[in-house]
Amino acid sequence: MNRSVRRAAYVLIAGFFVLVLAATWTQAVAGPDYRDDPRNPRLAAWITGRERGPIVTADDVLVAVSTPAETPANLFVRSYPEGGLYAHTVGYTSVLFGSTGIEDVRASDLLSDRDSTISGVLNALLGGDPRPRGVRLTLDHDLQTIAADALGDQRGAVVALDPATGAVLAMVTSPTFDPNTLVGPGAGPTGEALVSDPAEPLRNRATDESYPPGSVFKVITSASGLDLGLVSPSSEFPDPVALELPGSSATIENFDGDVCNDGRSVTLEMAFVRSCNTVFGQLGMDVGGFDLAETAERFGFNENVPFDLPVLTSLFPPGQELATDPAATAQNAIGQRDVQTTPLLMALTAAAVANDGNVMAPYLVSDVFNSEGTVESSTQTRVWRRAMSPVTASVLGEMMEQVVSSGTGRRAAVPGVRIGGKTGTAEVTGQAPHAWFIGFGPVEPEPGERSIALAVVVESGGDFGESATGGSVAAPIAQQVLAEFFGVSLD
Repeated sequence: MNRSVRRAAYVLIAGFFVLVLAATWTQAVAGPDYRDDPRNPRLAAWITGRERGPIVTADDVLVAVSTPAETPANLFVRSYPEGGLYAHTVGYTSVLFGSTGIEDVRASDLLSDRDSTISGVLNALLGGDPRPRGVRLTLDHDLQTIAADALGDQRGAVVALDPATGAVLAMVTSPTFDPNTLVGPGAGPTGEALVSDPAEPLRNRATDESYPPGSVFKVITSASGLDLGLVSPSSEFPDPVALELPGSSATIENFDGDVCNDGRSVTLEMAFVRSCNTVFGQLGMDVGGFDLAETAERFGFNENVPFDLPVLTSLFPPGQELATDPAATAQNAIGQRDVQTTPLLMALTAAAVANDGNVMAPYLVSDVFNSEGTVESSTQTRVWRRAMSPVTASVLGEMMEQVVSSGTGRRAAVPGVRIGGKTGTAEVTGQAPHAWFIGFGPVEPEPGERSIALAVVVESGGDFGESATGGSVAAPIAQQVLAEFFGVSLD
């Protein structure tokens, strides 16, 4: 073979390999992007041409359904009968904006096999039911409605769950949006407006936003001291106007800038009921940064929360860093400085107190059922973590009950029910403080009696702004949810 022919052969072979590589790249690497591009007409046909199963609440309220389109034939329209009430949990499925929430994570259950895909054909050949399955959530419709009404248009979130199982009973975030506007005509401009809205209505503040917890973190600081045997409710602490921090010119003061008790001494229980920063800053230093961080991690900080929906990791500084910095330890011990948490994790914190120190894995989907209504699979409850000993949980429960009966959480009280709670007013630079309440009830339930744990956060004080506190803003919201759960009238 002469040189020119050989060169031509090399060029042809090289060109062939380039074509192979290009085809491989297009199919294997870039293919999914082309497939999922909203401009792909096949994607629209695939989404609208497959029926999706219903999504219902625990009490069988329909929250997502597919109906046949009037025209063209063989297409389905997805709708959300409750509008924005379940927008952040149920989510949506949209040609332009994809899928979110349960619509996304449970798509394999919800989608029909009645199509020409390989899996659909095999399912038909093997005699399988091509109709889509349905999903039942753990959410209680009445409780969800009350939580949304109580929060109103204030930015924030409410999470309520069953402490014994981890089943989420209500999950509300505000502001919200109507998912129906993202699946029909005009979805493009509506979606763009929602994305650019500075209030971030698309964000699930219960799981995908973190806040400084402020004084609700004192539950964890108390658990650390109690578990280590360093303190008891009757332990006495100095009662200064301001706690001086070692190696720093900074101090910690109480919310009102005054002493906690008489200026001489105060018990841990009284400091907890009155939410005194000076005492818990000192307790944090007594416990030490390493042990305090270890306790926070037992409650789920710095860990991935196992849940149906993605959850932002709650953060507490590493113990190695705090071990040599008592000032930082004191500030983190009162839920300030570097601590960031989600409302979901704080609801689990309250649930741990109610459940003898065990943190159950939270979940939103209770059952998957077939087109005949027969349950095919159910979520099995499991313990996620042990946050503290049962003795510590019992002591904390009694202290939290005092917060509601005679302390900062009185506005969360429900007549005839023993409620435990903790308020928090988290300082934020350049903003009004965030208002918190976490709690549970009943304290010491009878065998077989239902219980509930919850967390409420209102960003920047909500309607109260700078004058907001956890007791004045978040506790009344919690009270309405608790009263609904226990069937108690507040009139």
